[in-house]
Amino acid sequence: MRKLEGKLKIAFIVSAAVLSLIGLAFVHSAGSYWGAVRYADSSPFIVKQFIYMVVSVGIAFFIMKSPLTSNEKTWTVVYWLSILLLVAVLIPGIGASRNGSQSWIAFGPFSLQPAEFVKVALIGKLATAVQIAREGKRHIRLKHIGLILLPAGLIMIQPDLGSTVIMIVSAFTVLFISGYPLRFFAFIGAAGISAFIALIAAAPYRLDRIKSYIDPWNDPLGTGFQGIQSIFAIAPGGLFGHGYGNSRQKYLYLPEPQNDFIFSIIAEESGFIGATFVIVLFAVLLISAFGIAIRTEANFPFLIVSGMSSMLIFQTFLNIGVVSGLLPVTGVTLPFISYGGSSLMTTWMAAGVILHFASRQKMR
Repeated sequence: MRKLEGKLKIAFIVSAAVLSLIGLAFVHSAGSYWGAVRYADSSPFIVKQFIYMVVSVGIAFFIMKSPLTSNEKTWTVVYWLSILLLVAVLIPGIGASRNGSQSWIAFGPFSLQPAEFVKVALIGKLATAVQIAREGKRHIRLKHIGLILLPAGLIMIQPDLGSTVIMIVSAFTVLFISGYPLRFFAFIGAAGISAFIALIAAAPYRLDRIKSYIDPWNDPLGTGFQGIQSIFAIAPGGLFGHGYGNSRQKYLYLPEPQNDFIFSIIAEESGFIGATFVIVLFAVLLISAFGIAIRTEANFPFLIVSGMSSMLIFQTFLNIGVVSGLLPVTGVTLPFISYGGSSLMTTWMAAGVILHFASRQKMR
């Protein structure tokens, strides 16, 4: 069993590292022309991403080695700090607005997106709350729902539907595997559908995105533009792609291709083979993560590792589904690969938590 645990840990580390290195390479390729146009420099994105990666891996190493990660009180502090950041981002003069969303706190040339970090904080806090309730032989369902709805409401004020959906799905995964009854999820599912319809009705642009998902050619220069350009990148890639650095869609056809739509550039330049390789790496990462989760003996490590793994798998599915036209367009990054410090730090923080419990907890 120890040999299997070691293999799972190695598989997780190697796949995460390779995905991040692929991200560095394609952030440089996808963002070179965009950087030249916006900043008169083809290298700003790769330089920043390299700095983000060094910092992110350092944070992950600290989380993996620190005994604080296993301390349930730590997650209470981290959760409420993340809530304070979500409030701060809404304060004029502190929060910065981009693409219609006030989701960032700017620090000179760098910025922080609290909605990313709260996903990790909520999973840790919720796993802690569920564990405490279980030890007391009681389920405090209203409290647990409140822990989820508070950050969800603050993020939707920004607004950021993509981060909200990922956070809620990951949180309810923790509740599901903790033993909450199915009738509870049936009720929550009905309420969630109603809330989703209300959110669409409250913001017409979301309805436009649904319409463009059904028929992107109905508005090819508006709401359907990103989806169409993404397909124009993926489809011509063929088996082996156009070759590294030879993307055509990065020349201002696909907006900011180093971010949410970087998988389109990977498919265009490396073809079906390259895109499949990336998907296989994600499969190895997630299988090894869940393998680590199910082999933990204690309940708290099982809940928190499963929650972190669920966050990574759902965000990966959502991003690739969007860029391939299977899902409506929403702003979600590809874990470990997309450009952005907050996104990269968050995924490596989740990785650090998983590796912490893989290293320190007794396994079945």
